[in-house]
Amino acid sequence: MAAALLALPVLAAAGLVLGAGQATAAALCPGRLVKTVTFSTGSLQVYKSRAYACAVTVAKKPGARREMKVSLQPRGGRAVVDQGKFTTRAGPVRVHALNRCVRASGSVGGSAGSTGWIGC
Repeated sequence: MAAALLALPVLAAAGLVLGAGQATAAALCPGRLVKTVTFSTGSLQVYKSRAYACAVTVAKKPGARREMKVSLQPRGGRAVVDQGKFTTRAGPVRVHALNRCVRASGSVGGSAGSTGWIGC
């Protein structure tokens, strides 16, 4: 019984680590997930609330620093970009998008994905 009680925190921590990428993105971007684009080295996640859109690029395998990028552009506006060498994610980036389409792109290493115009 005591061994089982000691194992519970370890199992709970392992569960948190395994789902950390999605949970982190959701915690950083308010709103609901509207689009996920997966590519070989990671994923691009776009969230939308009433007035704002938010995007995050998350590495499939966090670890060593590597080039990552996330870009989010409202139709008729300038893109907001977060780019650099990161271990886990690029972003979040946020734009005002009340009644506006947005497009997002993201990359991890040499692999990339994009959404095209969404939310129109």
